[in-house]
Order: sequence, then structure tokens, then C-alpha cells
Amino acid sequence: MKRALFIIFKKYRGILEGGGVANQRNLTMAQRVLGEGNVDVIYLHDESQRRSVWNLMASAVCYPFGYWNGLTPNRVREMVDRAMEYDNVFLSTSLFGIIAKELKRRQYRGRIIVHFHNVESLYYEAALSKRLPIRDIVIGCAKKNDGFSCQYADTVVALNRRDSEMLRKMYGRGADVLAPIALEDKCRTIQFDKKTMISKRPLCLFLGSYFPANRDGIVWFVENVLPHVDVKLQVVGKGMARLKEEECMRGIDIGSDVPDLATYYLSADFMILPIFSGSGMKVKTCESLMYGKNILGTDEAFEGYDIDAERVGGRCNTAEDFIRSIRKYAEHPVTRFNAYAREVYEEKYSEEATLDVFNGVFS
Repeated sequence: MKRALFIIFKKYRGILEGGGVANQRNLTMAQRVLGEGNVDVIYLHDESQRRSVWNLMASAVCYPFGYWNGLTPNRVREMVDRAMEYDNVFLSTSLFGIIAKELKRRQYRGRIIVHFHNVESLYYEAALSKRLPIRDIVIGCAKKNDGFSCQYADTVVALNRRDSEMLRKMYGRGADVLAPIALEDKCRTIQFDKKTMISKRPLCLFLGSYFPANRDGIVWFVENVLPHVDVKLQVVGKGMARLKEEECMRGIDIGSDVPDLATYYLSADFMILPIFSGSGMKVKTCESLMYGKNILGTDEAFEGYDIDAERVGGRCNTAEDFIRSIRKYAEHPVTRFNAYAREVYEEKYSEEATLDVFNGVFS
């Protein structure tokens, strides 16, 4: 049986964010295909440990040369030395492209697999403040590693066709494998309430970590949609307590760093996903499908999903779209549980549904 070494940015403690969810899925799939004993992991960082001042300084100095956040020439050599023993090396992010480059330089004979969560250079262009002094250095480092990943990987894995086409446009190579977001089914033992109708004053849930696209999306919704509809809004996610500093968010029910989201999903009448920027795929959309929720979301929220958005809730890209769709629920109530959403999850975005993809990756 072949063996694989996973190189992952950090070991998560507590709540997983989008990237952590995708990494966990990839690792689980490898363990199922190859056997748990044939898959080992190196973590660049342990989130529970503080990094030394020296480590931070060394990392900063190495950025312009393509060594991403915590990588150094010595650390790369250590990882490559260990990787030489394995049949497959799975780089959990394209930001590790410099490791792929070193593997090829050392004439590594196994397969180098790189997973693109998105096009990282574009991600950081959108995420980093233009006032950040080292903004161009960070984006340049991301761009170098995206390029190295496309140049030196044997197999490029992307989440969706949009990212693949952007990689082809920017670096001359698209994805070899499309592996959409998929989640372990946390709802197997849940007896869904399939009869309860949406409330007259519905509870709508926005879920996501404190990140520019999420922050901007929910603030936009509160300012442009909420005054025109009769709903109760609940906002939940890692770091979302920072939203309480926003003037417009006063009086909004905000839950931050909640360990168990099941109660929130099950009690919500529908999800609202006003996301207007980003790349890759949105994990919150997949999770909403898993719980069988009605979803009102933008094109970006549904990007990469093979789904009839109108059957799952509605595609909304303007304030008027959201207002009209929310009012439609009031005038024509539906059940809180959306059977179509749950079916789409089971058929296309569960771990079982993507197992064949990873059989191909590691075959």
C-alpha cells in the first residue's frame, strides 16, 4: 500500500474555519483510501504554542524569497528530507509551492499533490488592507507559491472550475482534479423536524468567521435589507464579537466562538449568505445544505455548487432580491426543513460523495 505525507499549515485547536475544514476532509479521504496507518502529517505550526520573536523575525525576512509565514530554508529542507520516504506528498495549500519546487530539485520520485483552497494571490489582494506596509511583499510571496505549485506539482487539486480557469489564465495550468467542498455528515443521528413551518417573524441565521467578506456582507445586509423586513437576525461565528463595535450592529444577537453550531442551524428558519467577494467555495453553504436549510444567498455563496438555487431558497444579489425573497416566505410559508437541500448534500457534497475523487488522486 502506498504511503502519503500531508504537510499542513497549522494544527487546529477548537473551532475549524473554512480552510481547516477542507484540510480535515482531504486528510480523512487519504486515510480512507490508503489506510490510516499509511498517512502521516507534518504541521508547520501548532496553534496552541506561541511562536518566538526569533521565529517571527526569521519568517518576515524570508517572505520576499517565497517562504510563506513560518517557512524558512531550513524548515523546507527538514520537510523535504522526511518526504523522500513517501510515495505521495500532499501539500495542503498552494502557499507551500516552494516545497514542491525543492522536492523536484531533490529529484523526489513520488507524486506531489497540491490543493488550492483558492487562488491565494487574489485572496490576499482582497483580504489585506491597502495600508498594510508589507502588503505587496505578502501578495508577491503568495503569487510565487501559486506559480511554483502549478509548475512543480504532479497533481493540482482545486475546488471548482472558476479557480481552475483562473489558474490557467495566470499560470498556464488549470486543475487536474476538481474536488468540491465536502463535509462529514454530522446529521446522521438527527431526526429532522419536517413539518414545522417558517415562523411569522422568521429567525434568519448568518454564520461565518470574522473575515472581510463576511464582515462586509453582514453589515451590508443589516444596513440595506434588515430595515425593510420583519425578521429576527442571528449572527454566529469565530471572532464575531468584534462586530459589536459596529454602530449598525447594536441590538443584533451575536454569538462568537460557539463550539456547537447544531442548535443554531436547527432553530433557524433560513440562512442568509450575503457574500459578494472571495474565491474557492463557501463551507457555510455546504454546512447549510447538510442541515437541510432554506438558503438565500448571492452568486458567490453558491459558487461551485451544482444546485438549483431557487429550490434551495433563492439567489439574491441585491437588497431588493433579499427583501422580495424574505417577504415571499412570509406570504407563502414553507417548512423550515428543505428536503431538496439535504438531498443535494448527500448526493454531491458529503464525504461519501467525493470518495471516488480521492481514490483517483491517490491511485
